[in-house]
Amino acid sequence: MTPRCQWADTDPLMRQYHDLEWGVPIHDDRLLFEFLVLEGAQAGLSWLTVLRKRTHFRQAFDHFDPAVVAGYGEHKIAELLSNPGIIRNRRKIEAAVHNARAFLSIQAEFGSFDAFIWQFTAGKTIHNTWRSLDEIPSSSLESEAMSRALKSRGFKFVGPTICYAHMQATGMVNDHLVDCFRHSQLVSGERGWLENQAEW
Repeated sequence: MTPRCQWADTDPLMRQYHDLEWGVPIHDDRLLFEFLVLEGAQAGLSWLTVLRKRTHFRQAFDHFDPAVVAGYGEHKIAELLSNPGIIRNRRKIEAAVHNARAFLSIQAEFGSFDAFIWQFTAGKTIHNTWRSLDEIPSSSLESEAMSRALKSRGFKFVGPTICYAHMQATGMVNDHLVDCFRHSQLVSGERGWLENQAEW
């Protein structure tokens, strides 16, 4: 049996996400925005709930193009609130629109959101060496700094815990347990996922 983080064996979709995406360094702005929206939507819910709705989210949010989402008005928000395929929470949907506008401001200032967000780990993945799930923190000094910076620029649903989840998801930190097969792959720079990110 392939050794992997225990949480990944709770559902086939979680296993797929764990094996192909979680912890892989992401530098594509569209995908970084996607994770920001999805992690905000997850607040108070399970990640599996979000994964099951991910395809619907992509369709509903114009494939997470921040320039398009930033232009959503009340009519579009009402449409999203009536869409059973996504998480229908007005505060979270309005935050996604608000964050898209703040996202564009950062792109204009830094050239890309990627250049801004990766500064919190000095542009490199932090490879942790946890041996049990109990050791993995819910936040870090880096995620606290990221949260403060994003909030100061107007972002919503970006507390230290959500920011840490973003760091885990986008490969800013490698929180695979040391006995998980993905930990050593990521340390060695082996990405191990499909070239066509749009399929996931």
